[in-house]
Amino acid sequence: MKVWTIANQKGGVGKTTTSVALGGLAAEQVRVLLLDLDPHGSLTSYFRQDPDTLTRSAFTLFAERECLSDAPVNAHRFVKSLIFSTDYPNIDVLPASTALATLERRALGPDGLGLVVKRALELLIDDYDVVIIDTPPLLGVLMVNALAACDELLIPVQTEFLALKGLERMVNTLNMMGKSRRQTLNYTIVPALFDRRTQASVSTMRTIRHDYPEHTWPGKIPIDTKFRDASKAGVPPNIYEPQSRGVEAYRSLYKWLRLRQASAAKQAAGVAP
Repeated sequence: MKVWTIANQKGGVGKTTTSVALGGLAAEQVRVLLLDLDPHGSLTSYFRQDPDTLTRSAFTLFAERECLSDAPVNAHRFVKSLIFSTDYPNIDVLPASTALATLERRALGPDGLGLVVKRALELLIDDYDVVIIDTPPLLGVLMVNALAACDELLIPVQTEFLALKGLERMVNTLNMMGKSRRQTLNYTIVPALFDRRTQASVSTMRTIRHDYPEHTWPGKIPIDTKFRDASKAGVPPNIYEPQSRGVEAYRSLYKWLRLRQASAAKQAAGVAP
């Protein structure tokens, strides 16, 4: 099971779109769990669940985290009880509720909350092939959980000048966390909402590639109104409009991620790529 976290400390950069788009594409081949850790619940709402009224959600993982220490079969049953199936093959969702916004003050307790999601996902290793985590746009216990649980961190960045400062802040955060844990946090920047008609977008893209050459995906995600239409319909973009330019861009990103992970697995096994 691979866990991909989609994160940025700036909002409005396409985190939820990236989560759903990659999840839909992965589900064409494997079993996917979409995990919503954003109290706003955009991913949850995408699949027609109401984060304001849910009584069982990602918040329950934290509120009843002692259940994760039960016998494995019971702990597994607890986590599975929070997940709902969607209308689309191979896509399940562990939804968010607005109660997640209260976790910061709860996290001050002696036991901490930083590894709750990691522990929960370890119980699902035989249930899903890919888990994609959508995160809130701020550093806190929810993002810390998402980073601690992931194998791959993707940072969508809107290609406009104001987004560069947010990217810099996010990278600084990753560097600080890496030093405190004495472990490097690898990440991939995904240029998003690219509009080749504007100089601002082209210039920002150039800056991202210059400043972060080793961490930037070679492609880009264009502005595509089909994403908005798919969201309104509650349908994954690859199903709503499979030939749209935005879906094709995400398909390229998905293939790139899978090839890179396959190469890394071969190297780890001592096999020449």
